[in-house]
Amino acid sequence: MRHSIRVRFTLIFVGLMAAVILASWTANSFFLERFYTQEKLKILEAAYEQLNSVVASAEAQGQDISSALESLYSQEGEETGLSRLIRLMSEKYNTALVIMDSLTGKTLWANWDGRFLEDRVQQYILDQNDPRTEVLMAEDNYQIQKSFDRQSKNFYLESWGYLEDNRTIFIMSMPVAGIRESVSLSNRFMAYVGISALAIGSLVMYYTTKKVTSPIRSLSALSERMSELDFDARYEGSSEDEIGILGNSMNTLSEKLKETIGELQRANEKLQKDIEEKTRIDEARKDFIANVSHELKTPIALIQGYAEGLTEGMAEDEESRNYYCEVIMDEAGKMNHMVKQLLTLTALEFGNDTPLMERFDIAALIRGLLSSVSILIQQHEAKVEFEMAKPVFVMADEFKIEEVVTNYLNNALNHLEGEKIIRIQIKERESDVYVSVFNTGSHIPQEDLGNLWTKFYKVDKARTRAYGGSGIGLSIVKAIMDSHHRECGVANVEGGVEFWFTLEKA
Repeated sequence: MRHSIRVRFTLIFVGLMAAVILASWTANSFFLERFYTQEKLKILEAAYEQLNSVVASAEAQGQDISSALESLYSQEGEETGLSRLIRLMSEKYNTALVIMDSLTGKTLWANWDGRFLEDRVQQYILDQNDPRTEVLMAEDNYQIQKSFDRQSKNFYLESWGYLEDNRTIFIMSMPVAGIRESVSLSNRFMAYVGISALAIGSLVMYYTTKKVTSPIRSLSALSERMSELDFDARYEGSSEDEIGILGNSMNTLSEKLKETIGELQRANEKLQKDIEEKTRIDEARKDFIANVSHELKTPIALIQGYAEGLTEGMAEDEESRNYYCEVIMDEAGKMNHMVKQLLTLTALEFGNDTPLMERFDIAALIRGLLSSVSILIQQHEAKVEFEMAKPVFVMADEFKIEEVVTNYLNNALNHLEGEKIIRIQIKERESDVYVSVFNTGSHIPQEDLGNLWTKFYKVDKARTRAYGGSGIGLSIVKAIMDSHHRECGVANVEGGVEFWFTLEKA
């Protein structure tokens, strides 16, 4: 991954390690030799102080300096401070030491072959220094300098001068090449160790950061799923550090977002339903006003026309007056019937007339209804077939179901043709009861079947007007069945048309 935190951590570690190694190498290269030189200067100063103490002690005791120096190693099993220093300078610091008597020219002490240093100190006394000689420290009786030897072609740290008796000459010489070699060796060793530590540390860092980056990647995946509104995602880590706290906080956030968005969705759905219901009501109101205006226009015009005729004396004889009055009364009755149907339909559609569910015998209801409209059946010369003798109990609003059957029956009587047969059937099915009303006659056009349940819809307007239909009856049937949460329908069958509905079996 290009921007992986794991890779970034590793690169940062590599960069820091490389910077530390480079800084250490730079410090070694530029400052370590100077540091070593300063340390050697301190050693040479300490040696001078030790030599001075021997001279001072010998003078106080009236002893010869040569004898005093030789006595440093004459005491068996004992080692003085000066003898320890001389030994360390010879063995550890690779330093040559020569002590001479300036009056006699005799060498009082030399830990190595001192002839070379004897010549050099004589040159220094005579101020015959090499131009490349660099004085590092100068005191009253001695000085420390960095000298170049033409024979060995090396630099030396040399301390030379007089002791406090102003008679004894000394010179100490320490090769600088050893210091430079130590610095070079130290840098090389540091480079090897640093590169190895860098490689091993990088690998260890890369693999150990997985423990840190894995929960971070889990949190990243969790946030990505949350951004896609998947609030079932959960952080599964069990650590109690900052990442664990963050994961638990994201889990809490996910739960609260899920609850809040769920509430918003429910509120939005409710609002959407309210808007749709308001829109439907507005559209229904517009259709209602338009349809009522259209339906009332004709009877109002007839009533107005015949009433004006009576007022103006157009019906002078009693028979004409009675005809005019009958027309007015007939149209007024149709208007009254339509208004009642509209009130019923409105109550059903807006839920103001909820069904009263009760157990009753649908077969007995149909038989009673056929008996009450027997005169109307005779007037239409209809043949009604209904053979259900046993009781069939259902759960519904008996009054409203009677209105459904009445509408179906009236519709069948008004559209009878041919053999004028009306066949009513009740079928008990596994989960419900199926009731159908068939009448012989012409089929309803296929494009009109779906619109029959719409208010004021008429397939044959002239014929509907003739028997006083308003186009509301089937709308009332549909509203009643919807309030029962049941189905109703119509189908063209062989020989005629069949209307049906279903009821809950008791």
